[in-house]
Amino acid sequence: MTEEEFLKSYKPNDYPSLLLTVDSVLFTVENQSLKILLLKRANHPSKGLWSLPGGFIDTENDATTEETALRKIREKTKVTPPYLEQLQTFSSADRDPRGWSATVTYFALIAHQETETRLTNDTQWVALDNLSTLQPLAFDHQQIIKVALKRLRQKSLYSMLPIFCLPKEFTLGEYHQLMEIILNKMIQKKSLYRRFKASEMFEETGKTVATGARAAVLYRLKTDVELINFERNLG
Repeated sequence: MTEEEFLKSYKPNDYPSLLLTVDSVLFTVENQSLKILLLKRANHPSKGLWSLPGGFIDTENDATTEETALRKIREKTKVTPPYLEQLQTFSSADRDPRGWSATVTYFALIAHQETETRLTNDTQWVALDNLSTLQPLAFDHQQIIKVALKRLRQKSLYSMLPIFCLPKEFTLGEYHQLMEIILNKMIQKKSLYRRFKASEMFEETGKTVATGARAAVLYRLKTDVELINFERNLG
């Protein structure tokens, strides 16, 4: 039998099927808090529980799971996040009451100023510190968030990843504040600013903004620049 003949006779329904979805943890920073986007489920299973943005793959229109992730995020925020990274696949026979399931997960970063999300009672930016008030979350989304937060903080120690949560123009002070919020600890300005300049990812805009007694320089990301990783973690 040739491969062509095999494929003509192949019947997918002859084999066990599974539920395959895509879910994303979308991070932003607002009002001194690290937040994620959550949705209240309108249908069973887990009706009425809060969940991550995601859903089933559109096999006719989504070429990859990444396209599914971006499509689902755009449906809720009306924008495409500047950074999206695959996290891991979560799977088991009991994570979804409908049957054996797997979800390919991503985490993404976006500046809160860039979103056009019209918040409703069923779509909210939720501070991670307040996540316990919404328990339980749907499916295994609490575990997904935990893994995504760990990945975000790990990468923030050795890369410039957090800058994707900043507006297009920002000050060094805003960058420092952002890093402390994401890492949830104090960061020395001198070492942070040294890393900022060493990355060579940014340029001055030629504008300043008043910050107390002095004016602060506004920076922006250079065009088509690549994310820089460092050999050592931030101290």
